[in-house]
Parts: sequence; C-alpha cells; structure tokens
Amino acid sequence: MRRRREDPGWLGGAPPPRWARFAPAVALVVLVCAQRATPGDVELGYFLAGLPPVAAFAYGAAGTAVFAGLVLLLLGLPEIGIAHARGSDLATVAAICLLSVVVAWVRKHRDAQLVSVRTVAEAAQLAVLPPVPELVGDVRCEGLYRAAQRGTLVGGDLYDVRVGPFGVRAVVGDVQGHGLAAVGTVASLLGAFREGVLDDAELTAVAARLDRRLLADSAAESVAHAELFATAVLLEFPPGLDLVRIVSCGHPPALLLRDFAVSELDVEPGPPLGLGLAGPPPAAPTELQVRPGDRVLLYTDGVTEARDATGHFYPLAARVPVLATDPAGLARAVWRDLASFSGGGPRDDVALLILSLDEEPDGGGAR
Repeated sequence: MRRRREDPGWLGGAPPPRWARFAPAVALVVLVCAQRATPGDVELGYFLAGLPPVAAFAYGAAGTAVFAGLVLLLLGLPEIGIAHARGSDLATVAAICLLSVVVAWVRKHRDAQLVSVRTVAEAAQLAVLPPVPELVGDVRCEGLYRAAQRGTLVGGDLYDVRVGPFGVRAVVGDVQGHGLAAVGTVASLLGAFREGVLDDAELTAVAARLDRRLLADSAAESVAHAELFATAVLLEFPPGLDLVRIVSCGHPPALLLRDFAVSELDVEPGPPLGLGLAGPPPAAPTELQVRPGDRVLLYTDGVTEARDATGHFYPLAARVPVLATDPAGLARAVWRDLASFSGGGPRDDVALLILSLDEEPDGGGAR
C-alpha cells in the first residue's frame, strides 16, 4: 500500500504541461494572422520578440533555437510583411533569442538535477518508512501517511507492522517536532522497533528498547536538539490467538471498530518515550479479544487535533462508523473527510493505521 507522492509541479522539475509547449506556437500564429489583418501602419510583429523567452520554459535548447530562428526570419525579411526590423532592432531581438537558448539549456540541466535529487530523496525516505503491505502475517493492514512539510514523504510521525517469532507487532508514534528535522528520530525508533520484533519476547521490552534508544540519542553530543521524546502505541497479535496486546506510551487511545460501533480501548497509560520516567518495569500489556471483522485504529494527534474554520477538533470516533463502508477503504475515506473538515488538510503530520485479523490466514503476507 503506497503512500501518496506529491507532484513536484512544472516549476519543481516536472515536465512542462502540454499547453505550455503549444502556447508559443499558437501565440506566433495568432500574431502573424493579426498582423496580416491589420493596416500596414500598425506594427504587431515586434511582439514576436517576446516569444523565444516563453519557449525557453517549455522546450530544450534545440527547440528554443529553432523557434528563435523562425522569429528572426519573420522579423528580418520585409518581403514576408510581418515586420520591418533593421540594424539595432534586429540585433536586440537576436540577443534576446540567444539568451533564451541559454536559459533553455540551463533550465533543462537544472530540471534533470532536480529529478535526480528528488528520486534519491524519495528512495531514502521510503527506506526509512516503507509503505505498509496489505497483509503482514495473518493481520490485514491499511495505512495512510501524510507529511506536513510539502514535498516530503516522511515527517515526525511513524508507523510500521512487522512479523516475528512472537507474532505480528505494530507501532504508531509521534516524535517531538515535525518535518525533516524529526526524520532522524523516526529512523532511530523504527530501527529499534524492528530489532525488538525479532529479539524481545515481551511487548513491554520493545517499549523499553525504544525508550533507551531515545535516551541514548538525547545524550549523544552529535544530537543538535537534546531532550528528544515521542509518544507511541505498540500492538501485538500473538500467533494462533484471537486477541491483541497493547502498550501505550503517552499516545492517544486506540479505537476499536466493531459492528459499526466505535469505542476507545481502555489501556493503562505509560509515560512518553525518552523522558527517562520508566522507573520500574512497565505494567503488563492490556489484552483484548478480537472478533472477525473487528478493526483496530491507531492514529497520531495530527488527525484528532485538526480544526475546522470554527476551531472545533476533528471528531474521528464519530466519523469512523459513517466512513467504514467507503469502497476506497477506511483510511482513504478518513483522509478525504479530514481534508474537507480542515479546509485542505491539517498542518501537522498525519499517520493512520488500521489492523484486523485476516479471516482466512494463509501466511502469504509476512515480511
């Protein structure tokens, strides 16, 4: 299940739209026809000098050179009857045409560099936070992630679902800050979680591992912003059992959707990760029996703290039953509803993870 990639846009390195390639040629034809239709003492042909710079933003150097040559031909040959450029006027237009070719060459190379840099950046971000598969072990997953910083795929929220010797485990978290500045902390937490899935028999031990990771990062001299902390909720689906275990570390409560009724899961809260408040061993995870069709919703506060124009918070628990039957999937339906509610989308990172036991487990979704 892939996360949305934002279109970089024409000015961000994407190929120019089709209308931009046709616009200079259409403008040239219109100006030539207009000049033919006007009296001889009205000069419209000199507007052609403005077309090569426009063409430079839609064509490469070769295409701009051809366009510029055509403009010089129309302006320099009086027999054509478009204009009567002579001497310094024609030299000025020629200089504009030459500069347009240079601009087109520079733009083309810049666009190629932007595409290369963006491709590498997307690959690096997807390596940190890969998309969640639809099936992990015997757990069906539906995930949605939207970074607050435009043009990025990873922000200050995190989620992951992994299968290991102790079952399928999932984490949803929200680190201090958002945007690119928080990506390093996200990478540290996800690395610690993936190790814990394989090595730690108890879910509380995984939470303790994440806590130690943040404490160590905060103490490191190389960390620019000390006092790192994060909220997180961890889930475990033990193999062969119709139940889920939950450990909360200062995170918003998970929701259970059962028969179109939503309830908050009553979980003993723990302190956020990285504050050094763990003290004695954490309490045992909360266990909840799950039935076929039950869905557990994990989310970050970017969802529930989004506001509408009047300042009201987004009512996730009230909206989920209404959106549960959307054919596009519940996660996508929540995002569309959230974007409409907040007038374009919240200004914070958003992560939403929906988990349910596969009714026909086949083991083919492990990763």
